[in-house]
Amino acid sequence: MTGAAGRVADSTGNWVDSHAPALIRPYLRLARADRPIGSWLLLLPCWWSAALAGVAAGAAGPNPWHLVLFAIGTVAMRGAGCTWNDIVDRDLDAKVERTRSRPLPSGQVSPAAAAAFLVLQALVGLAVLLQFNRFAVATGIASLAIVAIYPFMKRITWWPQIVLGLAFSWGALMGWAAAFGRLDWPALALYAGSIAWVIGYDTIYAHQDREDDALVGLKSTARLFGERTKPMLAAFFAVAVVLIGIAGLGAGAGAAFAIGLAGFAAHLAWQVRRLDIADPVLCLRLFKSNRDAGLILFAGIVLDAAVSYLALNSGR
Repeated sequence: MTGAAGRVADSTGNWVDSHAPALIRPYLRLARADRPIGSWLLLLPCWWSAALAGVAAGAAGPNPWHLVLFAIGTVAMRGAGCTWNDIVDRDLDAKVERTRSRPLPSGQVSPAAAAAFLVLQALVGLAVLLQFNRFAVATGIASLAIVAIYPFMKRITWWPQIVLGLAFSWGALMGWAAAFGRLDWPALALYAGSIAWVIGYDTIYAHQDREDDALVGLKSTARLFGERTKPMLAAFFAVAVVLIGIAGLGAGAGAAFAIGLAGFAAHLAWQVRRLDIADPVLCLRLFKSNRDAGLILFAGIVLDAAVSYLALNSGR
Protein backbone atom coordinates (compact mmCIF):
# COMPACT_ATOMS: atom_id res chain seq x y z
CA MET A 1 0.00 0.00 0.00
CA THR A 2 1.36 3.43 -0.90
CA GLY A 3 0.71 6.90 0.37
CA ALA A 4 -2.29 8.08 2.33
CA ALA A 5 -5.46 6.05 2.70
CA GLY A 6 -4.28 3.21 0.47
CA ARG A 7 -3.70 5.17 -2.70
CA VAL A 8 -2.94 3.11 -5.76
CA ALA A 9 0.62 3.60 -6.97
CA ASP A 10 -0.21 4.73 -10.52
CA SER A 11 -3.24 6.85 -9.64
CA THR A 12 -2.74 9.64 -7.12
CA GLY A 13 -3.95 13.18 -6.75
CA ASN A 14 -7.46 12.48 -8.05
CA TRP A 15 -10.94 13.14 -6.68
CA VAL A 16 -11.21 9.69 -5.12
CA ASP A 17 -8.07 10.26 -3.06
CA SER A 18 -8.98 13.78 -2.02
CA HIS A 19 -12.78 13.93 -1.73
CA ALA A 20 -14.47 10.52 -1.64
CA PRO A 21 -15.51 9.11 1.78
CA ALA A 22 -12.77 6.81 3.09
CA LEU A 23 -15.17 3.87 3.43
CA ILE A 24 -15.94 3.67 -0.30
CA ARG A 25 -12.55 4.67 -1.71
CA PRO A 26 -11.32 1.07 -2.20
CA TYR A 27 -14.48 0.24 -4.17
CA LEU A 28 -14.17 3.33 -6.32
CA ARG A 29 -10.59 2.29 -7.02
CA LEU A 30 -11.77 -1.22 -7.93
CA ALA A 31 -14.12 0.37 -10.46
CA ARG A 32 -11.27 2.65 -11.64
CA ALA A 33 -13.29 5.76 -10.81
CA ASP A 34 -9.93 7.35 -10.04
CA ARG A 35 -8.91 6.70 -13.66
CA PRO A 36 -11.80 7.69 -15.94
CA ILE A 37 -9.77 7.29 -19.12
CA GLY A 38 -10.90 3.67 -19.44
CA SER A 39 -14.55 4.71 -19.36
CA TRP A 40 -13.88 7.29 -22.05
CA LEU A 41 -12.19 4.72 -24.28
CA LEU A 42 -15.07 2.29 -23.81
CA LEU A 43 -17.63 5.03 -24.44
CA LEU A 44 -16.18 6.56 -27.58
CA PRO A 45 -16.96 3.67 -29.99
CA CYS A 46 -20.55 3.79 -28.66
CA TRP A 47 -20.77 7.48 -29.46
CA TRP A 48 -19.10 7.04 -32.85
CA SER A 49 -21.64 4.37 -33.73
CA ALA A 50 -24.61 6.38 -32.49
CA ALA A 51 -23.42 9.41 -34.44
CA LEU A 52 -22.76 7.39 -37.60
CA ALA A 53 -26.24 5.90 -37.28
CA GLY A 54 -27.55 9.46 -37.19
CA VAL A 55 -25.73 10.20 -40.44
CA ALA A 56 -27.14 7.06 -42.06
CA ALA A 57 -30.67 7.88 -40.89
CA GLY A 58 -30.50 11.47 -42.17
CA ALA A 59 -31.00 12.79 -38.62
CA ALA A 60 -29.60 16.06 -37.27
CA GLY A 61 -27.30 14.10 -34.98
CA PRO A 62 -27.10 11.09 -32.70
CA ASN A 63 -30.01 10.28 -30.40
CA PRO A 64 -29.12 12.32 -27.28
CA TRP A 65 -30.87 9.88 -24.95
CA HIS A 66 -28.75 7.08 -26.36
CA LEU A 67 -25.60 9.12 -25.71
CA VAL A 68 -26.62 9.55 -22.06
CA LEU A 69 -27.46 5.87 -21.63
CA PHE A 70 -24.15 4.83 -23.17
CA ALA A 71 -22.28 7.18 -20.83
CA ILE A 72 -23.93 5.67 -17.75
CA GLY A 73 -23.68 2.12 -19.02
CA THR A 74 -20.00 2.29 -19.92
CA VAL A 75 -19.05 3.62 -16.48
CA ALA A 76 -20.95 0.75 -14.83
CA MET A 77 -19.66 -1.97 -17.15
CA ARG A 78 -16.11 -0.71 -17.25
CA GLY A 79 -16.15 -0.77 -13.44
CA ALA A 80 -17.57 -4.29 -13.46
CA GLY A 81 -14.96 -5.42 -15.97
CA CYS A 82 -12.10 -3.93 -13.96
CA THR A 83 -13.42 -5.51 -10.78
CA TRP A 84 -13.58 -8.90 -12.51
CA ASN A 85 -10.07 -8.37 -13.88
CA ASP A 86 -8.75 -7.56 -10.40
CA ILE A 87 -10.44 -10.60 -8.85
CA VAL A 88 -8.82 -12.88 -11.43
CA ASP A 89 -5.43 -11.12 -11.32
CA ARG A 90 -5.12 -10.43 -7.59
CA ASP A 91 -2.18 -12.81 -7.09
CA LEU A 92 -0.35 -11.53 -10.16
CA ASP A 93 -1.04 -7.89 -9.26
CA ALA A 94 0.69 -8.50 -5.93
CA LYS A 95 3.92 -9.25 -7.83
CA VAL A 96 3.90 -6.12 -10.00
CA GLU A 97 5.11 -2.80 -8.59
CA ARG A 98 2.50 -0.69 -10.38
CA THR A 99 -0.46 -2.84 -9.30
CA ARG A 100 0.43 -4.31 -5.91
CA SER A 101 -1.28 -1.42 -4.09
CA ARG A 102 -4.64 -2.08 -5.77
CA PRO A 103 -7.50 -2.82 -3.33
CA LEU A 104 -7.47 -6.63 -3.62
CA PRO A 105 -3.74 -7.47 -3.45
CA SER A 106 -3.23 -4.84 -0.73
CA GLY A 107 -6.06 -6.26 1.37
CA GLN A 108 -8.30 -3.19 1.34
CA VAL A 109 -11.17 -5.26 -0.11
CA SER A 110 -11.85 -9.00 0.28
CA PRO A 111 -12.56 -11.18 -2.77
CA ALA A 112 -16.11 -11.78 -1.52
CA ALA A 113 -16.80 -8.06 -1.15
CA ALA A 114 -15.31 -7.43 -4.60
CA ALA A 115 -17.59 -10.10 -6.08
CA ALA A 116 -20.65 -8.47 -4.49
CA PHE A 117 -19.56 -5.10 -5.86
CA LEU A 118 -19.14 -6.69 -9.29
CA VAL A 119 -22.73 -7.93 -9.21
CA LEU A 120 -24.02 -4.49 -8.17
CA GLN A 121 -22.25 -2.77 -11.07
CA ALA A 122 -23.45 -5.43 -13.52
CA LEU A 123 -27.04 -4.86 -12.39
CA VAL A 124 -26.69 -1.14 -13.06
CA GLY A 125 -25.36 -1.95 -16.51
CA LEU A 126 -28.26 -4.32 -17.12
CA ALA A 127 -30.78 -1.68 -16.08
CA VAL A 128 -29.28 0.68 -18.65
CA LEU A 129 -29.15 -1.99 -21.35
CA LEU A 130 -32.84 -2.79 -20.92
CA GLN A 131 -33.72 0.74 -22.06
CA PHE A 132 -32.80 -0.23 -25.63
CA ASN A 133 -34.59 -2.38 -28.19
CA ARG A 134 -34.46 -6.17 -27.98
CA PHE A 135 -31.82 -6.56 -30.64
CA ALA A 136 -29.53 -4.10 -28.86
CA VAL A 137 -30.14 -5.88 -25.55
CA ALA A 138 -29.15 -9.21 -27.09
CA THR A 139 -26.11 -7.61 -28.73
CA GLY A 140 -25.00 -6.14 -25.41
CA ILE A 141 -25.40 -9.43 -23.55
CA ALA A 142 -23.31 -11.19 -26.21
CA SER A 143 -20.31 -9.08 -25.20
CA LEU A 144 -20.14 -10.63 -21.73
CA ALA A 145 -18.37 -13.76 -22.95
CA ILE A 146 -15.47 -11.67 -24.29
CA VAL A 147 -15.27 -9.63 -21.10
CA ALA A 148 -15.20 -12.82 -19.03
CA ILE A 149 -12.26 -14.42 -20.85
CA TYR A 150 -10.09 -11.32 -21.29
CA PRO A 151 -8.17 -11.50 -17.98
CA PHE A 152 -6.94 -15.00 -18.86
CA MET A 153 -5.63 -14.12 -22.32
CA LYS A 154 -2.32 -12.60 -21.23
CA ARG A 155 -1.46 -15.97 -19.73
CA ILE A 156 -1.89 -17.90 -22.99
CA THR A 157 -1.37 -15.57 -25.99
CA TRP A 158 0.96 -12.80 -27.09
CA TRP A 159 -2.13 -11.01 -28.45
CA PRO A 160 -4.38 -10.24 -25.43
CA GLN A 161 -4.85 -6.78 -26.94
CA ILE A 162 -7.00 -8.36 -29.67
CA VAL A 163 -9.40 -9.69 -27.07
CA LEU A 164 -9.42 -6.33 -25.31
CA GLY A 165 -10.16 -4.75 -28.68
CA LEU A 166 -13.11 -7.07 -29.20
CA ALA A 167 -14.49 -6.04 -25.81
CA PHE A 168 -13.68 -2.32 -25.78
CA SER A 169 -14.93 -1.83 -29.35
CA TRP A 170 -18.29 -3.50 -28.78
CA GLY A 171 -19.94 -0.11 -28.53
CA ALA A 172 -19.27 0.36 -32.24
CA LEU A 173 -22.00 -2.24 -32.73
CA MET A 174 -24.26 -1.01 -29.93
CA GLY A 175 -24.91 2.51 -31.22
CA TRP A 176 -26.06 1.20 -34.59
CA ALA A 177 -28.08 -1.63 -33.03
CA ALA A 178 -29.81 0.82 -30.69
CA ALA A 179 -30.75 3.11 -33.58
CA PHE A 180 -31.88 0.54 -36.16
CA GLY A 181 -32.53 -2.72 -34.32
CA ARG A 182 -30.06 -4.51 -36.60
CA LEU A 183 -26.42 -4.50 -37.68
CA ASP A 184 -25.36 -3.37 -41.16
CA TRP A 185 -21.91 -3.55 -42.70
CA PRO A 186 -20.87 0.04 -41.84
CA ALA A 187 -21.23 -0.85 -38.15
CA LEU A 188 -19.11 -3.96 -38.66
CA ALA A 189 -16.44 -1.91 -40.44
CA LEU A 190 -16.49 0.61 -37.61
CA TYR A 191 -16.11 -2.24 -35.12
CA ALA A 192 -13.12 -3.67 -36.99
CA GLY A 193 -11.50 -0.24 -37.20
CA SER A 194 -12.01 0.34 -33.50
CA ILE A 195 -10.39 -3.01 -32.70
CA ALA A 196 -7.27 -1.95 -34.59
CA TRP A 197 -7.28 1.34 -32.66
CA VAL A 198 -7.55 -0.47 -29.31
CA ILE A 199 -4.70 -2.84 -30.18
CA GLY A 200 -2.56 0.22 -30.88
CA TYR A 201 -3.32 2.27 -27.80
CA ASP A 202 -3.25 -0.70 -25.42
CA THR A 203 0.15 -1.70 -26.76
CA ILE A 204 1.36 1.75 -25.71
CA TYR A 205 -0.21 1.21 -22.28
CA ALA A 206 1.32 -2.27 -21.91
CA HIS A 207 4.83 -0.89 -22.32
CA GLN A 208 4.55 0.43 -18.76
CA ASP A 209 4.53 -3.15 -17.46
CA ARG A 210 6.78 -4.80 -20.03
CA GLU A 211 9.58 -5.71 -17.62
CA ASP A 212 7.31 -6.83 -14.78
CA ASP A 213 5.22 -8.88 -17.22
CA ALA A 214 8.37 -10.67 -18.36
CA LEU A 215 9.28 -11.49 -14.76
CA VAL A 216 5.89 -13.05 -13.97
CA GLY A 217 5.43 -14.68 -17.39
CA LEU A 218 2.60 -12.54 -18.78
CA LYS A 219 2.37 -11.87 -22.52
CA SER A 220 1.42 -8.75 -24.46
CA THR A 221 1.90 -7.09 -27.82
CA ALA A 222 4.29 -4.69 -26.07
CA ARG A 223 6.61 -7.60 -25.31
CA LEU A 224 5.97 -9.18 -28.70
CA PHE A 225 6.69 -6.03 -30.72
CA GLY A 226 9.55 -4.71 -28.56
CA GLU A 227 11.72 -2.38 -30.60
CA ARG A 228 9.40 -2.83 -33.58
CA THR A 229 6.57 -1.14 -31.71
CA LYS A 230 6.53 2.07 -33.74
CA PRO A 231 6.07 0.47 -37.19
CA MET A 232 3.54 -1.98 -35.78
CA LEU A 233 1.58 0.86 -34.18
CA ALA A 234 1.67 2.78 -37.44
CA ALA A 235 0.24 -0.25 -39.23
CA PHE A 236 -2.59 -0.83 -36.77
CA PHE A 237 -3.48 2.85 -36.60
CA ALA A 238 -3.49 3.04 -40.41
CA VAL A 239 -5.85 0.06 -40.56
CA ALA A 240 -8.08 1.77 -38.00
CA VAL A 241 -8.28 4.96 -40.06
CA VAL A 242 -9.00 3.12 -43.31
CA LEU A 243 -11.72 0.91 -41.83
CA ILE A 244 -13.40 3.78 -39.99
CA GLY A 245 -13.26 5.77 -43.23
CA ILE A 246 -14.96 2.91 -45.08
CA ALA A 247 -17.63 2.81 -42.36
CA GLY A 248 -18.25 6.53 -42.81
CA LEU A 249 -18.56 6.20 -46.56
CA GLY A 250 -20.96 3.31 -46.15
CA ALA A 251 -23.14 5.42 -43.85
CA GLY A 252 -23.19 8.28 -46.35
CA ALA A 253 -20.89 10.63 -44.45
CA GLY A 254 -19.28 13.56 -46.24
CA ALA A 255 -16.70 16.30 -45.87
CA ALA A 256 -17.12 17.06 -42.17
CA PHE A 257 -16.61 13.40 -41.35
CA ALA A 258 -13.50 13.36 -43.55
CA ILE A 259 -12.09 16.35 -41.66
CA GLY A 260 -12.74 14.65 -38.32
CA LEU A 261 -11.16 11.45 -39.56
CA ALA A 262 -8.12 13.40 -40.77
CA GLY A 263 -7.78 14.98 -37.32
CA PHE A 264 -8.06 11.54 -35.73
CA ALA A 265 -5.39 10.18 -38.08
CA ALA A 266 -3.07 13.12 -37.39
CA HIS A 267 -3.38 12.55 -33.65
CA LEU A 268 -2.52 8.86 -34.03
CA ALA A 269 0.48 9.74 -36.20
CA TRP A 270 1.64 12.18 -33.52
CA GLN A 271 1.45 9.40 -30.92
CA VAL A 272 3.63 7.11 -33.01
CA ARG A 273 6.17 9.83 -33.65
CA ARG A 274 6.28 10.90 -30.01
CA LEU A 275 6.44 7.43 -28.44
CA ASP A 276 9.46 6.33 -26.41
CA ILE A 277 8.83 2.81 -25.11
CA ALA A 278 11.52 3.26 -22.45
CA ASP A 279 9.58 6.13 -20.84
CA PRO A 280 6.58 4.75 -18.90
CA VAL A 281 5.33 8.21 -17.93
CA LEU A 282 5.19 9.22 -21.58
CA CYS A 283 3.52 5.92 -22.51
CA LEU A 284 0.75 6.61 -20.01
CA ARG A 285 0.33 10.17 -21.28
CA LEU A 286 0.09 9.05 -24.90
CA PHE A 287 -2.34 6.29 -23.98
CA LYS A 288 -4.61 8.78 -22.22
CA SER A 289 -4.45 11.15 -25.20
CA ASN A 290 -6.55 8.69 -27.19
CA ARG A 291 -9.59 10.19 -25.52
CA ASP A 292 -8.86 13.41 -27.39
CA ALA A 293 -8.28 11.52 -30.65
CA GLY A 294 -11.63 9.79 -30.25
CA LEU A 295 -13.45 13.02 -29.42
CA ILE A 296 -12.04 14.65 -32.56
CA LEU A 297 -13.54 11.84 -34.65
CA PHE A 298 -16.85 12.01 -32.78
CA ALA A 299 -17.07 15.77 -33.35
CA GLY A 300 -16.50 15.25 -37.07
CA ILE A 301 -19.28 12.65 -37.32
CA VAL A 302 -21.73 14.80 -35.33
CA LEU A 303 -20.93 17.85 -37.47
CA ASP A 304 -21.38 15.81 -40.63
CA ALA A 305 -24.85 14.70 -39.50
CA ALA A 306 -25.82 18.28 -38.71
CA VAL A 307 -24.50 19.69 -42.00
CA SER A 308 -26.19 16.96 -44.04
CA TYR A 309 -29.47 17.45 -42.21
CA LEU A 310 -29.44 21.21 -42.73
CA ALA A 311 -28.57 20.80 -46.43
CA LEU A 312 -31.37 18.28 -46.90
CA ASN A 313 -33.98 20.41 -45.17
CA SER A 314 -32.90 23.92 -46.19
CA GLY A 315 -35.16 23.97 -49.24
CA ARG A 316 -38.29 22.85 -47.48
